[in-house]
Amino acid sequence: MRHSSIFRVVVGLALALSLLVGCSRDPNVRKQKYLESGQRFFDKGKYREAAIQFGNAVQVDPHFADAHYQLARTYLKLQDWIRAYQELARTLEMQPENYRARIDIANLLIAGRKLPEAKGHIDLLIAKQPQDPEAHIALANWNAAQGNLGPALQEMQKAVELDTSRSESYLDLALLQFRANQPDLAEANFKQAVARDPKSINNQMALGSFYQARGRFPEAEKQFHLAMALDANEPTPRTAMARLYLAEGKKAEAEDFLRQVKRDFPDNSVGYRMLGDFYFATGDVDKAVAEYDSLYKEHPKDIQLKKNYVQLLILKKRFPEAGKLDEEVLKSNPSDTEALIFKGQIQLHNGKAQDAVDALQAALKNDPDNAIAHYHLGAAFDQLGNMERAESEWRRAAQSRPDLLEAQSALAGLALRKSDMDSLFRTATQIISLQPASPDGYVLRSVAEINRNQAGKAEDDIRKAIEVAPQNPIGYVQMGNLQVLQKKYKDAEQHFRQALDRDPNSSDALGGIANVYLAQKQVDKAIGAINEQVAKTPNNSAFHDLLGTVLFDHKKDAAAAEVELKKAAELDRGNSDALLKLGQVQAAEGHADQAIATHQQSLKDNPRDIRFYVLIGELYESKKEWDSAKEYYQKALAIQPDNAVASNNLAYVMLQQGGNIDVALSMAQTARRALPDSPNTADTLGWAYYQKGIYNTAIDLFKEALKKNPDDATYHYHLGMAYQKADQPELAKEHLQRAKLLERR
Repeated sequence: MRHSSIFRVVVGLALALSLLVGCSRDPNVRKQKYLESGQRFFDKGKYREAAIQFGNAVQVDPHFADAHYQLARTYLKLQDWIRAYQELARTLEMQPENYRARIDIANLLIAGRKLPEAKGHIDLLIAKQPQDPEAHIALANWNAAQGNLGPALQEMQKAVELDTSRSESYLDLALLQFRANQPDLAEANFKQAVARDPKSINNQMALGSFYQARGRFPEAEKQFHLAMALDANEPTPRTAMARLYLAEGKKAEAEDFLRQVKRDFPDNSVGYRMLGDFYFATGDVDKAVAEYDSLYKEHPKDIQLKKNYVQLLILKKRFPEAGKLDEEVLKSNPSDTEALIFKGQIQLHNGKAQDAVDALQAALKNDPDNAIAHYHLGAAFDQLGNMERAESEWRRAAQSRPDLLEAQSALAGLALRKSDMDSLFRTATQIISLQPASPDGYVLRSVAEINRNQAGKAEDDIRKAIEVAPQNPIGYVQMGNLQVLQKKYKDAEQHFRQALDRDPNSSDALGGIANVYLAQKQVDKAIGAINEQVAKTPNNSAFHDLLGTVLFDHKKDAAAAEVELKKAAELDRGNSDALLKLGQVQAAEGHADQAIATHQQSLKDNPRDIRFYVLIGELYESKKEWDSAKEYYQKALAIQPDNAVASNNLAYVMLQQGGNIDVALSMAQTARRALPDSPNTADTLGWAYYQKGIYNTAIDLFKEALKKNPDDATYHYHLGMAYQKADQPELAKEHLQRAKLLERR
């Protein structure tokens, strides 16, 4: 009997174990357990943990629509918009009738300015769920996104009427009314939202933010305290309170408050990051970096903290540290879009433009409409010399985010470089709409207007620039520039001096004063004005650069110019303008080897500046050291393959060396297309045709070169040689003799 009893127990245990194993292997059971576990985490606000569990459920069953939707909701909470969209799209593929998912994706598309796509979802919602308040809220949001506030308010009012107990509808209506400048109606509905759900943190904070916007600070503070009391573990109301202190001008109180928040939330990333984010938001980047450095040591596994820290390190130009930390982020997630963008920025700074392109294109595979990635990709293509691609990327950035000032500024700079005044005018107008209180847009637009001979409109814009920023020198400088063009020299000098009063280090202002005197042939006065300012600010590299330039170009004092340009370079090794001019002065003095050494040293600090490579190549070319010249032109083209000057010069060197004439001809033709007004490209292309035996075409090009530069010995020599081959001996003799005379000078 005893053995029988034991046998029954063993059999029973075996049976139970087999049932447990069977359950654990049943995918339906496993996916449901993951779903339930994820929901528990979601309900507790532990969204990263919830995402893991919902993701596990999806791995067990890729067609588990409920898990996809819950994962989408979790990504929305985490503000991971790309993944949220992807999961919502998958949900709707499997559950087209999941109207909650359709509402979520419609609102997400509206937020991303994908309005036509959003409208398709909204139309279906209104047709299928006409009594659903959220469908009408989505339609209201869609109208509001297009600036149609009247229809938006009507739809939002419908949402309220469909369910008068729903606090979110009152809140949405209040926000829209506030935007429509209906503060009294908005306040009433903010209060209605609170009355219907007084335990909602969002409702309390929204009412508090309304009071703050109206300047009713004590009432705002009361609301934020109520929001904080609702959930001691939720840090978000603390952010609102800190902003309120700043709005009241209580910066010290805000800082003390956030120090306490950091102590109160030692394990909550949002909470303990607030102080560092506060320093960044208030412009104290050094304190922000120090705070994040401390936080990183305490929380080395916090990914968001790492990414914020990388961004700060990039701002401080601490690129080696930023790169190391960014690699940590990418090691944990190689597809992290932000980290890939940071990598692109770092590579760009390190002069590795092609590597930057690769990183930024990888980021755009994950997020094709990421405006920041498109902007930096444009900068990478700009560094590679591919202006067409640079412009395309900057335009993509501006289309995705019309409010991205960096993209608009890049397009404005490009328009200036291309002398495209129509494009500059449009871009400057967009910048004004984004920052009407900034002088930059008005000044840029005035440049376009000046070039369109619209001096009156230009002056109006410049006066507006001064009006909105009376302490900023930029408006005064531009007014001076306009008055120099109008030959109103006394007024121009006054405005340049006003600019210099506001910024004693403004090289534009000092350069303007110098230009006033130079325009009147008063070179000594220009030099005196620059020396006066140099005495006040002796460590300004740009001032020494300016002085050296005037001494060389106008006083013809190469020795004194060299002293000043050397001083400019010593003060700032990144001042490539001074370094370039220093080499040019040395070359003009007949010291080609010294100029080459100067430019080679400059390349150590400016390894991606192809101007140095081209100038070194030209110096070697002047010495007829063709191999060395060729080497530097090739290095320039390795950095910027479509650089016309380097292409032209390399083609000429190849022709002098007896290289492949067809390759040289092709390069010369490309350079000529890019620089159709250059006598050098005409001469090089003519020399290529000469060596191909096409003498009449060569003669036309040499004659065109001589029209631009009639005293160039080389052009006369080439034309003489071409006439000789074309059986025109008298003309050949004339130009060959002219070449000899010019060489003797």
